[in-house]
Amino acid sequence: MGRTIALATLVAGTLDILFAMILTLIFGRQIPNMLRYVGSGPFPAATDMGAAGATLGLATHFALMAIMAAAFVLASRQWPALVQKPVQWGIIYGLATYVVMNWIVVPLRFATPLPPKPLSIATQLFAHVVLVGIPIALITARYLKPRAFA
Repeated sequence: MGRTIALATLVAGTLDILFAMILTLIFGRQIPNMLRYVGSGPFPAATDMGAAGATLGLATHFALMAIMAAAFVLASRQWPALVQKPVQWGIIYGLATYVVMNWIVVPLRFATPLPPKPLSIATQLFAHVVLVGIPIALITARYLKPRAFA
């Protein structure tokens, strides 16, 4: 189970952070600033820490992704249906992680106004569903789905 969580974290975390980096560049911003912002969630001083703050942001991102992956993997042990239809449940899980992060965690931590802007909703839904939820569910199904005996 630990390897499944680690692989799901690595894949989904990498896809998600690369997408965030691409968006950051498209909008004319700097990647280290984006990473420091991520790190400032749990560590407010990260915004003033230079490269160390950016590194802390990357670590924070992957720690959050590990929590998301572990939650799905552990839930799949309780509800085997999650690995029987991984795309369906990956979409649902991606929607759930989107709601938790963008409508609860980020607004509470950063006093971000609700509702988010339409472009933010679109990009974040894409990231959480396609780059996070579905990969986590597919990896979980691949490595933890009960196998029928022949």
